[in-house]
Amino acid sequence: DQSVAITLEAGCSLGAMPIYRFGTEEQKQKYLPDLTAGKALAGFGLTEPGAGSDAGGTKTTAKLEDGNWRINGSKQFITNSGTDITSLVTTTAVTGTREDGRKEISAIIVPTDTSGFTAEPAYDKVGWNCSDTHPLSYDDVVVPEENLLGKRGRGFAQFLSILAEGRVAIAALATGAAQGCVDEAVEYAKQRTSFGRPIAEYQGVSFKIARMEARAWTARQAWRAAAQKMLAGEDFSREASIAKMVASDAAMDNARDATQVFGGAGFMNETRVARHYRDSKILEIGEGTTEVQLMLIARSLGLEG
Repeated sequence: DQSVAITLEAGCSLGAMPIYRFGTEEQKQKYLPDLTAGKALAGFGLTEPGAGSDAGGTKTTAKLEDGNWRINGSKQFITNSGTDITSLVTTTAVTGTREDGRKEISAIIVPTDTSGFTAEPAYDKVGWNCSDTHPLSYDDVVVPEENLLGKRGRGFAQFLSILAEGRVAIAALATGAAQGCVDEAVEYAKQRTSFGRPIAEYQGVSFKIARMEARAWTARQAWRAAAQKMLAGEDFSREASIAKMVASDAAMDNARDATQVFGGAGFMNETRVARHYRDSKILEIGEGTTEVQLMLIARSLGLEG
């Protein structure tokens, strides 16, 4: 179930990890015990209506006034941001202007019970329907200066490093979805008969499932290779982008092919492949679109464009 998987992945990678990586000892002691115990969830407030991969589009602002940050703006598509146990949303905001004229973007911890912070009604999504996703609004939200996470002006850079790790996790999630489609298709093809024979005996079906297995296998090698470099402390950014792209493509392609194997039954919501068909598209979008991954891979090869 991708909804359960992304809730856990986002809770760890996007919720707790920024505090673990960049927080002060006081911030860690205050927030991490409940986050790691599963008693609380945290959101990752990066994406805005005009800003996601493009940091320059960030419009949410945070002004330092008398030892407090005053935050105004909005975020969209924020996972785990409106549950009953959501305790905070780490928020990127423009806190000034850099010497080169670009926006200074910092990360600030915003507890969800802060006045002026609102998790708007949840989205009506195509898939991931058990995953909590909301737009957020900040209307004169005031939090203490010490809620700054990491160094001032390093907020977007910090989030980029978190996203790189998250892409490995998303690739693993997508691989699970791709493999789930294989398993469902194999079982159904052995049971479903047509013209007196199990449809698994027709090459048109068996070869389709064989390609599905090859995609899942390739995706698994990709995310494991990226994870190995990450755990070794090596630069894994290119491998993370490759793994995320390959695995999300595999999940979407396998969901489509599994639905075809199931025929009319695959279009019925009670089947798991139908759920994967709805769920898998977001894997090509969230935590960096396929196009962004291609851009990053090309840049790692010294190609600009």
